[in-house]
Amino acid sequence: MAKKDEFSRIGFIMAALGMAIGTGNIWRFPRVVTQNGGGSFIIAWLVFLFIWSMPLLIIEFTIGHHFQKGVLGSFKKGMGEKFTWMGAFVATVSTAILFYYSVVTGWCIKYLYASIFKFEKLSSPEKYWTGFISSGHAVFYEAIALLIGGMIIAYGITAGIERVNKFIIPILFVVLIIGVIRAITLPGGVRGLNYLFSPSLEKLKDYNLWLQALTQSTWSTGAGWGLILTYAIYTSKKDDPVYTTATIGFGNNSASLLAAMLVVPTLFYALGGNEKKLFEVLGSGNQGLTFISVPALFKNIAFGQILLILFFLSLTFAAFTSLLSLLELPVRILIDAGLKRKKAVLTIALFSFVLGVPSALSLRVFNNQDFTWSLGLMLSGFFFSLFVIKYGVKKFREELINKISKIKLGKYFDFIVKFLIPVEFFAVIIWWFYQSVKLDKWYNIFGEYSLLSVLSQWGIVIIIYILINKFLSRKVAK
Repeated sequence: MAKKDEFSRIGFIMAALGMAIGTGNIWRFPRVVTQNGGGSFIIAWLVFLFIWSMPLLIIEFTIGHHFQKGVLGSFKKGMGEKFTWMGAFVATVSTAILFYYSVVTGWCIKYLYASIFKFEKLSSPEKYWTGFISSGHAVFYEAIALLIGGMIIAYGITAGIERVNKFIIPILFVVLIIGVIRAITLPGGVRGLNYLFSPSLEKLKDYNLWLQALTQSTWSTGAGWGLILTYAIYTSKKDDPVYTTATIGFGNNSASLLAAMLVVPTLFYALGGNEKKLFEVLGSGNQGLTFISVPALFKNIAFGQILLILFFLSLTFAAFTSLLSLLELPVRILIDAGLKRKKAVLTIALFSFVLGVPSALSLRVFNNQDFTWSLGLMLSGFFFSLFVIKYGVKKFREELINKISKIKLGKYFDFIVKFLIPVEFFAVIIWWFYQSVKLDKWYNIFGEYSLLSVLSQWGIVIIIYILINKFLSRKVAK
């Protein structure tokens, strides 16, 4: 019998950290934490690490570790054949994110190259960004990202995913630490650090801060994506679900904090400590901050090119390690359905390229897909809580987690799964509905941030999967 292709213990930790640490840590977290009260946001964000992200990561790891199937197969075995469609929806959310995330990874490659070899052209960053996006060259860089990612995935778990993550993740942390040291030694850098970490009890009363912290925790840690479930299939029986996921959660949050400590003090210095200008820059959104504001400001400071290279190197590494996990999820589903790994990788890579092209050619399409499926992660997380409730929360905790974990979970875990996760899900959905209805033309099905557009895409996917549930259960989730 052939030896199972599985992660070593340290290899799984590195791969799981690679899954969790992505562009959301490097470009989104510094913006969101500064806009939402600095230290106050960090407090709320840490709370949700314990009452949303880590419980879901524990659930996902345990499901993959126990059932040894991809997302569809796991939902079929754990909830019953009638619920295979839920696993299909979870897989669709992550795969839809893969389509445009490969585009983001391509952007990062392009700008890493530019920061090293074309630094002088970044002196007009808005013009450079506009020219790049309008030229259609993003399609080429998307193809490069998928080609490299596909080649790594094709090598399998030990020789591919583990080897790459064991190389990249330590370097990523070293790069971030070097960047932080340089940022805080800039004149006024410590002021930026104080601004970042100073909490305000008054700001903790703002419900918007808490909702932003929850969405950041969801996006950043990979909780509810089905990714850690997929990786957990390739772990040994000795791996501890609680200890392992705690390492992932804290490692991911550490990377986010390091990224903020690199970006915020540097921006604070470059803007002369002007908080109003800082908020203007941060208000330019993820793309504007990363590809326009950061190059514009870094070019005017001492050793700016070095800082910019470090920034885009960390961003590219983070994008690639997350891209690998996003590719492996649908690849594993095709393997469960009977395809050989290399054929499954080729199928998913080509499919991802074709469906990612619209996002590469149009920022309007990109923004719509990002908005639609980022929110879909909340529904995916809710489905995982329903999985455990259907299976039996106490039974899941005692028989699947506590029997193999050195850290025993108590009844508080049951409370989080049964009550807190559903409440958090509905709170964000209701808040989102309220915000969307206030927008002009929320009913425009082709709008970038249209409520009707999102619900239509979700609805079409769910209805189709419910109608073909028997086929999915018998043919795909074998």
